[in-house]
Amino acid sequence: MFDLQECDASFFETAPTVRSFSLDLPVPAAQVWEGLSSDTPLAWCSLLSNGRYTSRRPFGAGTNREITVARMLDLCEEFFRWEEGRRHSFWVMQASLPMFRRFAEDYLVEPTATGCRFTWTFAFEPLPALARPNVAAGL
Repeated sequence: MFDLQECDASFFETAPTVRSFSLDLPVPAAQVWEGLSSDTPLAWCSLLSNGRYTSRRPFGAGTNREITVARMLDLCEEFFRWEEGRRHSFWVMQASLPMFRRFAEDYLVEPTATGCRFTWTFAFEPLPALARPNVAAGL
């Protein structure tokens, strides 16, 4: 595993690349939150597998999680923000491939009149050798 540099919420403002996506979902916010914080987090997402929290409940800042992306990138994550039922954010401590100097994600769940809005934000700084292809790809 390759170590990444630690980051916090300020990284979402300062990272070389930050992207945010919002989805209005016709399900209650509590149901979406359950999918994020269950024993098999994000199991509904076909791009992710083997998600599991390695910390004991109750979860909060300092909670750790492991997950696999696209069956080829294993990540070890640590949450630096945990607002139960509403929001959590983490930084990637270790990755199985040397791609990033720093990487963080934020998940925000907000109730709406017809369900909830889920906002996913990710921020990253690629390793210098990967920075140029990153720009060419429009990320």
